[in-house]
Amino acid sequence: MNSKLIESLVQVIESLPQDDYLLFQKQLAVRSIQKMPGICGGNARIRNTRIPVWTIVSLQQQGADDTELLDNYPSLTPFDLLAVKMYYIEHHQEIDTILANYGDDEFRELQGELIK
Repeated sequence: MNSKLIESLVQVIESLPQDDYLLFQKQLAVRSIQKMPGICGGNARIRNTRIPVWTIVSLQQQGADDTELLDNYPSLTPFDLLAVKMYYIEHHQEIDTILANYGDDEFRELQGELIK
């Protein structure tokens, strides 16, 4: 890892005017959620993982907090969870439709496959 490059990037980002900083955060979050045919059924997923956004949203709706999610999905970061929340705000109908189409048994089976 190039720590000097990272430090330089952090300084540049911190120096952005507030509007540009907010735009940067939004763009970074948008790019953290991906859709690709054949991966996670083509549903929105987090970065290059096989963790669908709908799984995290469902767990949050069932009462899981960020600490619990990060403990159970060690490849995720707090920023990933923020990206999921932002994605859900703008695409709640998409995610709600996916959740409504999965019965409880199917959902548990899919979650079990994801955790393996």
